[in-house]
Amino acid sequence: VMSLLWQCAIVLAVVAASAANEDFNVDCEKHSIKVTWKVSPELVEHAARLFLGHCVPSTFSVLPTGEGMATFHYNLNGCAIKKRVTGKKHIYSTSLTYRPNRKPKPAAISHHIKCVYIRPEGWIPPFLIPAYGSAEGHGGLVFHMALLNEDLTGLAKSSLFPLGSFIPIWAAVDQKDHQPLLLLLEECVAATTPELQSASLVYPIITNKGCLADGKTGNSRFLPRYHPSAILLYLQSFKFALGEEVYIHCKLVAWDPEVFDIEKKACHYIKETGEWELLDDPSQSDLCKCCDSSCKPRLKRGVDSEPQGLVQNSVLGPLTIVENSETRIPSEFVKYPTVEQGW
Repeated sequence: VMSLLWQCAIVLAVVAASAANEDFNVDCEKHSIKVTWKVSPELVEHAARLFLGHCVPSTFSVLPTGEGMATFHYNLNGCAIKKRVTGKKHIYSTSLTYRPNRKPKPAAISHHIKCVYIRPEGWIPPFLIPAYGSAEGHGGLVFHMALLNEDLTGLAKSSLFPLGSFIPIWAAVDQKDHQPLLLLLEECVAATTPELQSASLVYPIITNKGCLADGKTGNSRFLPRYHPSAILLYLQSFKFALGEEVYIHCKLVAWDPEVFDIEKKACHYIKETGEWELLDDPSQSDLCKCCDSSCKPRLKRGVDSEPQGLVQNSVLGPLTIVENSETRIPSEFVKYPTVEQGW
């Protein structure tokens, strides 16, 4: 994947601020970045205060002119280089700086460095591997659930969420050699216990065979799929068991990607239209009309008409929701992340 990204690399180097006319060059390589920076003679004796991110030069030499040549050659995952995935691009960015004084004092010279790689077709986020999240096997399949960071590029670094903020939840089924499958969240509730019991205090999130009920009272929504075997729930944190440990219990269903009905669906409420919408095919959103009443199963006439799918009960947590009035966001100001489809 990285080699394909590299072949489509676009290099952008933008000067953010500069106190002199230093010359620098940026090469975005397959797995690394190489920056050469020619500095004035006055900076030669301060070469140890030149940085790419938090890295000092790999090599430094003095030119016959008295100027200095600093070379930084580092892996893209090093030097505190930041990575973002946006639209169809992977963006690596950092700063090239001269810091005569230690932080937090500002840099005397600063250049913004950016490498942009075009995302290849079929790319999916790197966290879609068996080691991430909770994994449970059933019927030869492996199911996963995990909390993601706000950029949807990896696992969340914290399980603490202010009331009103969003909790990105990822679920997937590892198909291996199985026929293509669609992953659905049939039911989800929040509870204060890792195991559901009759006395457990619960908060309904997804009910009625795939209806995101919390999206009608709050701003929760499913995000567009990047692959049929995974689903992203953008859950707005709710007023339930504040300050306590909370567990998300879900029933995951692996299903035929070509067949939807009132029992096998992913529906969320679109406040702009005041209607329920089918995530995977809005033209079939009539299947979601039952979300306001009861999505009763159709009558079965025999064994052959029974739904064929694999079901796995999974639990995610613990996480904690804390009161913080400043994070409550009116629905008209909510910005949902963009997820490009890769299939």
